Amino acid sequence: MNIAKLKEAEQKFMEKYPGGFNNPEMMEIGKKHKMEQRVEFCQTNFALDRFDNPAVIVDSMVKIVSNSSMVSLFEKPKFRDFANNCSPGEKVELALALKELLHGDEKAGFNLMSDILKREKLAKWTLLTIIPTYFKPTYDVFIKPTTVKGIISFLEIEDIKYSSSPSYEFYTKYRDYINEIKMLVDDSFRSSNAAFSGFLMMSI
Repeated sequence: MNIAKLKEAEQKFMEKYPGGFNNPEMMEIGKKHKMEQRVEFCQTNFALDRFDNPAVIVDSMVKIVSNSSMVSLFEKPKFRDFANNCSPGEKVELALALKELLHGDEKAGFNLMSDILKREKLAKWTLLTIIPTYFKPTYDVFIKPTTVKGIISFLEIEDIKYSSSPSYEFYTKYRDYINEIKMLVDDSFRSSNAAFSGFLMMSI
């Protein structure tokens, strides 16, 4: 991994936006994503004690996917239609996958969620990682293909290889890298991993 390129990118970013993500221009950009509201919604509606009603959980999943600025307009209606057409049993399964992903056996939850979405050809990185990104914003990572491939190339990370087919192994390795290298830059970049990834993408 090329730390020198990371530090050079940080220097250039800070020269252009003094104060980093606390710069007024960057704060205006941040408002468009409504990160704080999305985080609050997910941490409230996907708290462990909310999972006794799977149908409500699935409704909340649809709301956050539909309202997220990070999910493409193409994927939002497909996920909504899929979730709304799920049988009661399928909603139980979908809610269980999310419960495990956020609160239990993360690997089992990730793989179950992926398997469920594959049935409708919806096993997309963005749909799998958007809720964890909001639920644990300083730990989990949002996998947007173009951004992730750009970051891996820019930082010359050689021991992980992106694949369009979601895998838990890639997810955890990439997350470890992001959580490691964000500690090497200005504090303002660490408000969320989504913000840190945004800084990297703007620097590429």
